[in-house]
Amino acid sequence: MPIFEHVSHYPHPRAEVFAWHTRPGGFVRLTPPGMATVIEGPTDLINPGSEVVLKISHPLVPGLVPRPLAKVGVTWRVRHVELDDGRLFVDEQVSGPFRRWRHEHHFSDAPDGGTTITDRVDWELPPMPTGIDEMVASHELRRLFAFREHQLRHDLALHARLAASPTTVLVSGASGLIGSQVCALLTTGGHTVRTLVRRETRSTGEARWSPRHGSIDQGAVDRAGAVVHLAGESIGGRFTEAKKRRILESRVDGTRTIAAAIARSGRRQALAQASAIGVYGARRPGELLTEQSTPGTGFLADVVLAWEDAAREADGRTVFLRTGIVLSEGGGALAPMLPLFLAGVGGPLTNSRAWMSWISLDDMARSYLHALFTPDLSGPVNAVAPEPVTAGEFARTLGRTVRRPALVPTPGFGPALVLGAEGKDQLIDTDQRVDAGLLLESGFRFGEPTLREALRHVLRHDERG
Repeated sequence: MPIFEHVSHYPHPRAEVFAWHTRPGGFVRLTPPGMATVIEGPTDLINPGSEVVLKISHPLVPGLVPRPLAKVGVTWRVRHVELDDGRLFVDEQVSGPFRRWRHEHHFSDAPDGGTTITDRVDWELPPMPTGIDEMVASHELRRLFAFREHQLRHDLALHARLAASPTTVLVSGASGLIGSQVCALLTTGGHTVRTLVRRETRSTGEARWSPRHGSIDQGAVDRAGAVVHLAGESIGGRFTEAKKRRILESRVDGTRTIAAAIARSGRRQALAQASAIGVYGARRPGELLTEQSTPGTGFLADVVLAWEDAAREADGRTVFLRTGIVLSEGGGALAPMLPLFLAGVGGPLTNSRAWMSWISLDDMARSYLHALFTPDLSGPVNAVAPEPVTAGEFARTLGRTVRRPALVPTPGFGPALVLGAEGKDQLIDTDQRVDAGLLLESGFRFGEPTLREALRHVLRHDERG
């Protein structure tokens, strides 16, 4: 009966660290995107009887999710069974891929006034024809808990640094890749999240709006202490005229609706709004792009200018987070690259000397909280990591991370088939070296400042594999 144990230390009081785990977003923050998705729950936080249902679409250990099921996923139901407030909570598998799973979370005071967490997992795999041994499984568990430790360490540091009084934050685009992490991060910081939805509301945590018609639950805006606006048509897919119209209108209409509601409320709520480094144009070779750089040309540059201008009516502090390439195994630009690299045929998507400005998903989520709760920060802010890389360096670093070669440039016709000529021009054939100086000067601290650190974190690879 294998027992896995992971011990980690945090420079924060035990009550504070334990409280983080009792809040709604904790489970989401500790679940690596791309490995599993929270489908339901937790139904009652970490109290005994509370259940959470996950869909595992990436193997926790090699072979645990059969290859034919890798895309649709395997359901894993876990129930909390024991709680000693401030010291211990325990969850066990109800049904799922393990023969047995019991996870004990022990919290104790460290000599320096901090907290030690001892995670102890009593687990057993079902019989499998692949013949996976316990050593391989333990290695994968070690990678998972290293991810969780890194996540918790930097989230706690962010909350301590901001020291923001609990407030209600209204969030649009809450179900997206970035939005789900922003909402989880807000709740683990003690804030209350209300999400904007286009359908009928299903709980008090939702508020209805219709960007297309310019309508919104004004009461929800009036009661909010801050607003995060992330909603908008995905830029993925072919750039047809209809697609381009949806991209523009979804951003402009949604922003105008929210800005007008903030102005009507009279509360001058802070607004942290999604934007994009596309404002600088697809190709600016030889330039270091700051927030003061002149806008570029092209479809996406025009969209971003209209998008930011639509917030002009908001009567409060507004921060436009001009987002770079967001790295996550759960979606965005990195996810479709991985199969090629894992097959050993990955390489640069564009000119190997062209610059790529990126940011990890978790630093992206943290930058939204930083924007909301840093009173002196306003206007456009480049949300990129401090070390942009060339396309060639990106491919080599990704190849080293997954232990595969990165020598095969992607044929130009591939992205063009998927995105169309204009989509390839605007999203793939880019050269943007964007400066993170303003974000750093405002006091933001990156959890993953280098590409090597970011890829190791989002792909759960440590120095030993």
